[in-house]
Amino acid sequence: MDGKSALIVVDVQRDFCPGGALAVPEGDLVVPVLNGYMERFASAGLPVYATRDLHPERTVHFKEYGGLWPAHCVVDTPGAEFHPDLRLPAGAVIITKGTDPEQDSYSGFDGTDRQGRGLAESLRARGVGSIYVGGLATDYCVRATVLDGLKEGFRVTLLVDAVRGVDVSEGDSDRAVREMEEAGAGTVTIEDLALE
Repeated sequence: MDGKSALIVVDVQRDFCPGGALAVPEGDLVVPVLNGYMERFASAGLPVYATRDLHPERTVHFKEYGGLWPAHCVVDTPGAEFHPDLRLPAGAVIITKGTDPEQDSYSGFDGTDRQGRGLAESLRARGVGSIYVGGLATDYCVRATVLDGLKEGFRVTLLVDAVRGVDVSEGDSDRAVREMEEAGAGTVTIEDLALE
């Protein structure tokens, strides 16, 4: 698929950072790196997207109702807010996911923008063919977003210096990165980024 590049920042929210309800170890360390990526994309006139979990109080995603996780990123709570140091550029497109109480919705491609368009539709409407993905967590929402991006026909690059994982089981993040690469994702760090 031809087309321009876009950056997708996955779920860099208070509840996924140290001190949050479902903290990813060192999750806040992705913030300055992603700020650097966002600056590069915005300066090049390329779109920046930010996904966010926004769960109802009752959802099958939470342990209390049969899911895997403690309650997190609940609508209208501070934990659902983006990390305070995350510098989203003006015009960044917010993709909201996790609103269906019957779905887990790990992938950014499960979410919608303010107009109700899915992520794939929104990207295509802007002429995007390549996506660069970073954020939280490597082994869940980043992994799902990368794999779905590939299934949707986008060229996908994982920002390996701008992700951190939950690692419920030791090595989950490393396995997730291998899985993404084997599915066809490229990898890059900010030092090696060459935007199209």
